[in-house]
Amino acid sequence: QVQLVESGGGLVQAGGSLRLSCAASGRGVSINAMGWYRQAPEEQRELVATITSGGNTNYADSVKGRFTISRDNAKKTVYLQMNSLKPEDTAVYYCNTFSGELPWGQGTQVTVSS
Repeated sequence: QVQLVESGGGLVQAGGSLRLSCAASGRGVSINAMGWYRQAPEEQRELVATITSGGNTNYADSVKGRFTISRDNAKKTVYLQMNSLKPEDTAVYYCNTFSGELPWGQGTQVTVSS
């Protein structure tokens, strides 16, 4: 069974940066089109960045120009570089496929103080 493990979150001041990682493990696992999602308290989970197996990326308007998604296929890992962080970026961040079909990981908490 595929397992997704997110890491790299933390507490940062507004304007700061964090780099999140999502490692996929499991027998025969391969990651194709992947995305980073986030869920703030009492809000629905939203998709903020996606990357195809070929490296094409797309971003939600709220993070465009500040976040960069990338991947290392050999390591089965997807990254999210987050710069110029804002308090409204505070959320638990998850990775999954475009359709969210894999078992969700525990996520990693990102807290941005003003």
